[in-house]
Amino acid sequence: MRDLGRSPEQKDPATLNQELLAWYDRNARTMPWRVSPADRAKGLRPDPYRVWLSEVMLQQTTVAAVTEHFQRFTLRWPRVQDLAAAEDAQVMGEWAGLGYYARARNLLKCARVVTGELEGEFPDSYDALLKLPGIGPYTAAAIASIAFDRAETVLDGNVERVMARLHDIHEPLPAVKPRLKEQAGILTPALRPGDYAQAVMDLGATICTPKNPACGICPWRTPCAARASGTAPALPKKTPKPPKPTRLGVAYLARSAGGDWLLERRPDKGLLGGMLGWPGSDWSAAPEPRPPFEAAWQDLGGEVRHTFTHFHLILQVKLAELPEGYNQAPGQELLSRHDFRPGDLPTVMRKAFDLWAGSEFNPAGD
Repeated sequence: MRDLGRSPEQKDPATLNQELLAWYDRNARTMPWRVSPADRAKGLRPDPYRVWLSEVMLQQTTVAAVTEHFQRFTLRWPRVQDLAAAEDAQVMGEWAGLGYYARARNLLKCARVVTGELEGEFPDSYDALLKLPGIGPYTAAAIASIAFDRAETVLDGNVERVMARLHDIHEPLPAVKPRLKEQAGILTPALRPGDYAQAVMDLGATICTPKNPACGICPWRTPCAARASGTAPALPKKTPKPPKPTRLGVAYLARSAGGDWLLERRPDKGLLGGMLGWPGSDWSAAPEPRPPFEAAWQDLGGEVRHTFTHFHLILQVKLAELPEGYNQAPGQELLSRHDFRPGDLPTVMRKAFDLWAGSEFNPAGD
């Protein structure tokens, strides 16, 4: 219920910026890709490669999930030139677990354009960044702002929430995005825009959270219109999404007597594009069985459940011994037990492996 007896204290954008930056100077989160505000004040500039890599990884993924992957990536490929020279399969394997695998394919394309056409230097403007593979409006604004201190408007889910609450905007997402971006742009300062962009995202991630926002310790608690009206927890509003359909499928796990696994690399386009996984059926309401070879396939007695952006998936998992001397079909790969790493599989395929690993069909506990 709105508290109509209270009204927020109006402040100009410069005052709001000063308050938020002062809060950020004290409370900035420590991240492996971030240069702290104290170090930036001393003249240390962020590495555009690390900023770009982190922003691509963070799309649709949490900071906690990204941190370990980012550290592995930058240890293995410390420069954009190193990433550009990497084998596709190596990068896709390291990306496993982050999801949205088209990002990894675009990551390689972008690294190769920057290395081959731009002499290893990322462009420092929004418009030029937007021309690179896999970089959309948000990512271009984030890189330009954080890496190059350009006064670009950065609008992610955290910033949308902060703007909706600060101005008590009740129009639902996604239609209200342009209005939220306009408000975010008004507040974007010419001075320290990179710190400001990270500050407002930190505010949304740590204080102005989706549930139970900590309004009492928010640096913008006084001017926040939604706090004054009591509507903050309900914002931003979202247009209801239609329910996700459920699709079915079959994954076929084939292992030789010596412990080699049969896998297949999925087509570059489509779900899990370019990733290694188990041979299987299509994913539909009535999947057509497509075993890689004729055998007495045994059901593992369980199922794998996984949710993608647009549908839920239930996989039946079947097992058979790989015939001796099996000739691999195009796209298939045979990995020895020493080369096979379950962690290189996308999450849904790793779930199928885990089902086998914990089943009676794996008495040795391999």
